[in-house]
Formats: sequence, C-alpha cells, structure tokens
Amino acid sequence: MITNRLSRAAAAIAMVAASCSACAQQADFNEVGKQMAITLQNNHFQRIPFDKELSQRILAGFLRDLDFQRLYFTQQDVDVFTAKYGDQLHSMLLEKKSMTPAEDIYGTFVKRVEARVAQAEKLLKENHFDFTTDQSVTRTRKDAAWPKDEAEASALWSLQIREAVLSEVLRRNLLAKLAKEQGKPEVGKNDREPTEKIALRYKRFLASVKDVDSEDIANYFLSAVATTYDPHTDYMSFREMNRFKDGMKNELVGIGALLQGEEDGATKIMGIVVSGPADRAGQLKLNDRVVAVDPLNSGRPEDMVDIMFMKIDKVVDFIRGKAGTSVALKVEPAGAPPGETRIYVIQREKVELKDEQASGQLVEVKSKDGGPTRRLGIIVLPSFYADFDEGKVRCSVDVERILGRMVEEKIDGLILDLRNNGGGSLDEVRRMTGFFIERGPVVQVKDNRGRVQVKESENRKPIYEGPMVVMTDKSSASASEILAGALQDTNRAVLVGESSTFGKGTVQQPMNIEEMMPFFAPRERAGYLKLTIQKFYRPSGSSTQKDGVVPQVVLPSILDGLEIGESFLDNVMPHDRIGPAPGLRPLDEKALFIPRLKELSQERVNASKDFGYIIEDVMKTKKRIAENKISLNQKEREKELAEVDAQRVERNKERRERFGKVVADDKALFRFFKLTLEDVQKGADFHEFDPSAEDGDYMRRAKDETEELDDAPKWPSGMDPVKRESLMVLRDLVDLTENARMAGLLRKNASEH
Repeated sequence: MITNRLSRAAAAIAMVAASCSACAQQADFNEVGKQMAITLQNNHFQRIPFDKELSQRILAGFLRDLDFQRLYFTQQDVDVFTAKYGDQLHSMLLEKKSMTPAEDIYGTFVKRVEARVAQAEKLLKENHFDFTTDQSVTRTRKDAAWPKDEAEASALWSLQIREAVLSEVLRRNLLAKLAKEQGKPEVGKNDREPTEKIALRYKRFLASVKDVDSEDIANYFLSAVATTYDPHTDYMSFREMNRFKDGMKNELVGIGALLQGEEDGATKIMGIVVSGPADRAGQLKLNDRVVAVDPLNSGRPEDMVDIMFMKIDKVVDFIRGKAGTSVALKVEPAGAPPGETRIYVIQREKVELKDEQASGQLVEVKSKDGGPTRRLGIIVLPSFYADFDEGKVRCSVDVERILGRMVEEKIDGLILDLRNNGGGSLDEVRRMTGFFIERGPVVQVKDNRGRVQVKESENRKPIYEGPMVVMTDKSSASASEILAGALQDTNRAVLVGESSTFGKGTVQQPMNIEEMMPFFAPRERAGYLKLTIQKFYRPSGSSTQKDGVVPQVVLPSILDGLEIGESFLDNVMPHDRIGPAPGLRPLDEKALFIPRLKELSQERVNASKDFGYIIEDVMKTKKRIAENKISLNQKEREKELAEVDAQRVERNKERRERFGKVVADDKALFRFFKLTLEDVQKGADFHEFDPSAEDGDYMRRAKDETEELDDAPKWPSGMDPVKRESLMVLRDLVDLTENARMAGLLRKNASEH
C-alpha cells in the first residue's frame, strides 16, 4: 500500500548499487503509462476489458492506496475526481495523459494532509483533550464511508488526534508501572511530551508526502493501475527494481548498517553488521543519528545533503554508490551533547546478509522410554534467493551443501522450515524439490492462452529419502507453496503448521519498460512492469492460488485471528483446478502414518498451556476486530489494559515455573548442533551450541528501552511451541517408520522360514 510506503519508518539496510541518476534524462512517464497499458491488455494472464469499469477501479484503487483509512480525502473530493476521471483513466493512459490525473489527485492529497497536520498541530498545542467522554473511534476505516465534507473530516480528525494522545499517555503510564515493578530505571523519562511527540510524528509524515518527484508520483499511480488486474501485478520504479535485485542476491553493497527513521527527522543507526564496512571503520556506533549525507565524499560542505525528515528509502539511495567508493555521514553521536556533530567517512563494500541465508541444525533427541536416540536435522530457508544477474548466489546450492553434510551425519529425519518464506526463484524451488523426490513433476504452469507446461525436478535420484516434515505458516508463499505442495502431492513429507499457507499461486515476469519505449522518447529510469503471466498448479492439478496449501497436521496460531493471506487482498484471482500432471507417481500415503501423527499431535496440543493461550488470544482478537472500535475514555482504556496486564503477569508466572522444569528436561533430552554456510565453506563440523543463548551472530543491534521491560521468559531451548511440536511430529514419524520397517522384516523372515 502506498500509505505504508509513505508513512513507515521501517528499518532498511544501507546498500549500494551502481547508478547515475543525476546524469540521466528523466523518462516521459506519460509514455511509460501508455506502454504499460498496452502490455497489460496484451499479456496479462486475465483478459480484463480495458474500459470505463476498469477506469473506475483504477481510481478507487489509487484513492485507497493513498488514503487507506479514509481520513484525508472527502466525499466531495471523490465526487470531483470521479466526474473528471472516473470514466477516462483507461483512455488517458493510452493517450499519454496519465500524469495529469496522477498529479492532480496527488496534489489534492498533499493539500489535505497539510490541512490535517496543521489542525493536529493546533489541537496538540492547545492540549485541551477530554478523556472522560463515551466517544470512540473506528479501529480501521478501510470499509467506512468517506467523510462527506471538510467539516465532517475535521471532526473525525480531531477524534483521531485525541486517540493518538491517549494511546501515548497510556503507553507511558504502562512503561512507568512496569519499570517500577521490575526495579528498573524509568523508560523515556527524558522523552518529549506526548503532544510534542505526536506532532513530530505527523510532521514526518507530511514531509514524506511532500518529498516526491515525478518518478514517485508515477510509481504510486501506475502501481494502482497495475494492481487493478491482480494484487501481484505491479509497476516498479527504477529505484524499487534495484532494491528488489539486491534483495534476491542476499548480499548488498553498502556500509552494513541498519537504519530507522526517527520521529524528530533524523535517521538512527539501529544495527551494525559484524565485520561489515561500518564495523571495521569503527566510528559509527549504535544509536548514532545521521542528519546529512555527502554521497561523493567531496569534502565540500555544500555537497552535504540534509536528510532530516527524509523517507528512509531515499536516505538509503543517497548512501548508494559503487563498491570501493566512500560516503561521508554527518552524525550526532549517541550520548554526545545536543547539537554536537561529527563527519564519518566509510568505504562502501559488499555486505552479506547472513541471517537471510539457509542454515542447518542437528538435534539429538533421546527417548524417554529407553528407545534409540534420534538424530534430526533442521534446515531453515528464509527465502528462495538467487542472483539473477551473475548467478553466483543460489539457495539450492546452499541447501544442497547443508543437506549433504546432514546425510553424512546419518540423520534419522529432516525438518525443512519454510515459515516466513515469501518465495523467490522458480528455478531454485524446482531444483531443490529434486533433493527429496525422484525425477517427476514439481509444478504445472498455465499461461494466458490456456497452455500448460509441466516443470520437473532435475535429479534422477534424491539426496535424502528418509522421514521428512515441512513447516509452513501464513507467510509461506509462492515458491514455498510450490515445494510444500509438491512434497504433499507425492506423499513425500508431512506438512505441519498454520491452517494454510499464503495462497499466492501466480507467476510474475519483470518487463523493462525502457525497451518498449519509442526510439526518440526519453527512457532513462522508465521502470519495470511486474506482470502476472502464468498461474501455478500443483502436480495433483490444484492451484495454490487463494486457498494455499493446507498442512496435514494443523497447529493453532494467533494469525488465525487476523486477515492475512491472498484471499484478503483486493482484485484477487480465483482458485481453480486442472488435470493431474503426467508422470505423477505418489508414494504410498500409508507410509506417512497421517492419522496416527495427527492423533499424537492433538494429544500434545490439548495438553499444551502455550497452545491454549494461543487459542484464547485468537478468540479475543477476532472479537476485537469484529467490534472495530477504540474507546476514548481513559478509565475504560486503563481497565482494559489492566486486564491485559494481569493476564500477562499470570501467564509469565505460570511459564517461569513450567519453563524451569522444561529446561531441565530438555538438557536431559536434547543436544543441539549448528552448521552455517560459513562452516560448510571452511569444512568445519557441526558444532554444539545452546539455542536459548543465541543472540544474532551477524549483527549488533541497538537495544530498545521498552524491550528491556518485557519480562516474558524465553522459549526453552530457543524453541517456540510450533517448532517444538514439529520436532515431536518428526520424531513420531521416524519411530513409526522404523517400527513398520522392523515389522516388515519380521514378516519377511517368518515367511522365509
């Protein structure tokens, strides 16, 4: 959503890619819009009529993306836009006039934000807020009516400001209470007053809204045009495509620092990559605040770019450059007197994102009843990453190396953890599936002409053929769903996790719009159209689209109470089926012992306090979402918070007592060993470690004062309930498989005699 792009102060790794935006002639974005419209009509998977109805949907989508909570535009604004553009946007795109409505609507948006922020500043300065009324605000207004006019919008906005102040007051009171109870220093005692803090928050938002150029406005509008076709068709600006490519490589060129925008406008250093450029330079420290950047390190004061209140992605762009070049940062050192600044010069270099790489664990699990010790492998894969440009970085190669070492260690079972894996390269998932199944269909791909192509695994013989569990959640998407679906359809693995995966069953192809432009048209930085051209189907013929992949063993999850997944997105494509893939030869499903595994897992879930807490929280979350309101009465809110806090205290007390016993049991039951890609490259062995003591080997992170007040006990042995239960399911699968094998041998011997 564009609103999220504008308002988020999310952290970003400072990175570098070769660019020369200053010397490039800006693209004609009216021409870009025309070429994009032609390509959408001719090549998108769905043949959507390019007509007045589509135009109305484009307008609705653009307004929704800019003002998701319907707090800035009024119905009067919407009526004006509808009269001017509602039936015209599709033709204006083809007539090379799309930037006219884009700039007009965005210009009105800026004016409305300016008016709301000015109103907020006035209300916050007066500070006359009544928290004794029975009024409330809507938690989410995404489906609410637009305020009919400026008067109604102003009244609605005043309630929003009151809620923001009340929430900040309640937050501070709670933190003070927690600090006192725990005998810790008061958090935020030197912080700004709530009204000043919120005023700065809106000031930063306004700055981000105004800090745009024609490329940004084109990005926002053309993205709305693209997503009218489906949620994953998108326009990507030149800047966005560079970031996308860098992310897929799992390595960046930059200074190796984690950045976060502060409410007062500065950019704060929240993390430093160990042994990265900034770390080796030794000047930049955690919690330092960057206020200006000289991208060329010219040494001239006039070349220092003021980045106060600048969007974080633009700050990152200023830190960009070529490997081996230097960037100068104007920094307010943490702990220094106010106003003191220093200039730090750091040379840009490649930075590996090691926490995003595949990694392996080996867990030795002893039997409580005197049975054999099981050696269980766990491979964690955060994404299906690959370097599309040079091909040097491939997740399938990384997983193959780790898996090969596990096979050498003679593991009895394997877990592939695909939780929070949003997908990536189709070639990588196709190759990786072949590590576990014989050559056969992995996924079927259908194009917009109805032609179906079967993608098969490459390996003639699997690398690993033993018992296997795949962990998934609502964030497992795209390539993750292909792998999980293929292993489920072939009865090769047992899936364990949340009620379903995300449900993204479509294929996107990035198309360089520069190559579509007329010969003499300005084309630099024209951007890319990420176009949905195909749809995924599992080997069984079922699409992963919308419905996702449903595990055989479903575990309770707090996400079950939230609107997460493809089915909750706008303009979502439907789920459907085609015929099974030729050559699909599933293994015997009985060999997975699904009924018995579900029975054993359900017994543990029923007995689990932690899963019980999750189920209780899901019910409360669903109720809160259904009510969709937040009280503006301080006493009522304090009562609600007191109930939540009492529950927290009670749960933490119960968990501390129970976890103490679990930790003792774990020491007798488990031994943990670790293997990183760096270990593999060095030829090192699995080394024993304590997962509960792990604390981010690859990056030193700034501590959040509020995190220090979180007295919830850590999960024993670093295993959350889902990971622990998945390990138990795998152990059961190994035991059942071994028992069946032994029984088969006994029957064979008996028949031979």
